[in-house]
Amino acid sequence: MPQLGETVTEGTITRWLKQVGESVEIDEPLFEVSTDKVDSEVPASVAGVLTEILVPEGETVDVGVRLAVLGDAVAPPGNTALPVEAAPPVAPEPAPEPAPEPAAEPAPEPPEPAPPAAPAPEVAPLAAVAATGGYGVLASPIVRRLASDRGVELGSVRGSGNGGRITRNDVLSAPATPSAGTSISPTPSQSAPVVGESRIRATGDEVIPFDNIRKRTAEHMVRSKQTSAHVYTSVEVDFEGVERVRRQHGAAWKEREGFSLTYLPFIARAFSDAVDDYPLVNASVDGDALVVHHDVNLGVAVDLDHRGLLAPVIKQVDGKRLRLIAREVHDLANRARNKGLGPDDVIGGTFTITNMGPFGTLMTLPIINQPQVAILATDGVRKRPVVVEGPDGVDAIAIHSVGVLALAWDHRAFDGAYAAGFLHAMREVLETRNWEAELA
Repeated sequence: MPQLGETVTEGTITRWLKQVGESVEIDEPLFEVSTDKVDSEVPASVAGVLTEILVPEGETVDVGVRLAVLGDAVAPPGNTALPVEAAPPVAPEPAPEPAPEPAAEPAPEPPEPAPPAAPAPEVAPLAAVAATGGYGVLASPIVRRLASDRGVELGSVRGSGNGGRITRNDVLSAPATPSAGTSISPTPSQSAPVVGESRIRATGDEVIPFDNIRKRTAEHMVRSKQTSAHVYTSVEVDFEGVERVRRQHGAAWKEREGFSLTYLPFIARAFSDAVDDYPLVNASVDGDALVVHHDVNLGVAVDLDHRGLLAPVIKQVDGKRLRLIAREVHDLANRARNKGLGPDDVIGGTFTITNMGPFGTLMTLPIINQPQVAILATDGVRKRPVVVEGPDGVDAIAIHSVGVLALAWDHRAFDGAYAAGFLHAMREVLETRNWEAELA
């Protein structure tokens, strides 16, 4: 299992792209792995024939664990696997032979060798760990957090990973530790879901277990709602100036760049300007302190064909013009959907935009991407009648493209006037900037 990021300690094999007996070229995708940071394809580091798969799909293992065996590409798969497997059995057999050779008298010694005694010490440390209440347990920070959220006492869980390490699956399969004095209540509370589940399944409803990315999303979203004091503020924006540029340059843009010019790059560009005057939205909460980030790294939520979300990050977005932002948004979205993102592509975000606009939504109230303090939702832009001031100063009715920007923000970080001021600044940029110059 490769090290997919500094803080990643384990990964789940979601799919093997090659089967035993198939040839693998260098840098050819070998398997798909899912971590708490990213889902991606892992290429083969060497060429050869896949002779053995050691970790099946769906299993979570620690970084460094052997996943498969690649043999010599020239030799047949059977020949490459057998010598490797045959060598270990031959080596141990000579070892026991010297023991009977010394004399016939030591016959009583075979039951006394160390091998039978070895298992006992291995069990002892596990029992000792269980008694410590979880301190010194081999488990990653992610697994510890999951155990805390589910009310599982790590000290009571036997790890199935290397060296007794507790994995995500161990925690998910472990029962929650009941509090003192509540030994009677768990029985009825547990029986109700079981009865309900049986009744639901009996009606023919389909039961779909959460996959890895769904589990991680659920954990992250629930934790965010429990952590941040969510507040929502929105403004209506006249996108007519943006729409005019898109109509005039859309065809030439798509021919030159290979993709459509959407509203999202304009919104990201407006954010990079507005954040200069409202830096607290580009921050995170650390205990009793607000950490304001000088690097403006914008996460953009990408839908994975309704199978989950990822938020790859545009680094240093405040120093980039519209054309470059549009290219990076397109590139990150494509790689996210094709499992081509690396850990560096999804870490370090300081603010997030989630774009529901393509689906024509009116107003989305998103959940903050922890540990950030704000997230912006961009909804559908549609033509509406608006009041505009004519050249002679007289009000008139015109048809413009109008949309809503909705900000979910953490009330621990700042107050309503600050959030409203930030959205007002974004609206001013979107409505008044010379976007023609941006595309020059």
